Amino acid sequence: MLGRRGSERAGSADRRDYPRPPLRLNLILLALAVAALLVAARQRRSIDADYSRVYGAASGSPELLQVKAELAEMDLTRETLGRELDGRLAYLEDRKSRDFFLSIDTARGKLHLNLGTDSLRDADVQIGAPAVLESPGGRTWTFVPLKGSFHVAGKEAGLAWRVPSWVYALNRSSAPAHLPIVENGLGKYVILLPNDYVIHSPPAAGSPLRGPKPGSFMVPEADLRAIWDRITTETRVYIF
Repeated sequence: MLGRRGSERAGSADRRDYPRPPLRLNLILLALAVAALLVAARQRRSIDADYSRVYGAASGSPELLQVKAELAEMDLTRETLGRELDGRLAYLEDRKSRDFFLSIDTARGKLHLNLGTDSLRDADVQIGAPAVLESPGGRTWTFVPLKGSFHVAGKEAGLAWRVPSWVYALNRSSAPAHLPIVENGLGKYVILLPNDYVIHSPPAAGSPLRGPKPGSFMVPEADLRAIWDRITTETRVYIF
């Protein structure tokens, strides 16, 4: 009996040895949780206000409610919220037409060729990570995430690509004095978007670019070849 009571007392002592979190820490954690809830609520109110301004009573449609729910889960500033909302609403509007258009769902990593409400072809898309690159000489290049709606600026097949200096900065090396020209160095198929962003197939084996161009989109060559004839400068591209 004495041994058991002694063991119980030792166990109680062990439990008492664990320090309790200080009251200040608990209050800080509680304040952070409340702040997160307030930010989320403000985000939802902001989205509701923008929807009411743009679509009014029509914002109750299932498609728009889905868009609103998705935006509410994203960490967006007022500026980026506006771009996301405008791009998605334009996309939904174009679904009423009978024109071909492209959409890129960056969250799901999918590119779609659409005709009205029909998705005619889906493809996996790799998204180039945003980057700020700097050459040994101090020149910088900034690639930011691309969102919104655009017209295709042009397209190139079998492009003889003069490798830009930023590729060497991406590879953490110095650019040569004479930049080389690599056939299909950016990919065999390249869809041009505004501000030098592109949708491209994988670069040729001899290219110093490996993977997608920063901030841009890389799609399997077979998928771009399949939709190539459908793409013109009248084609809209929606990125969200």
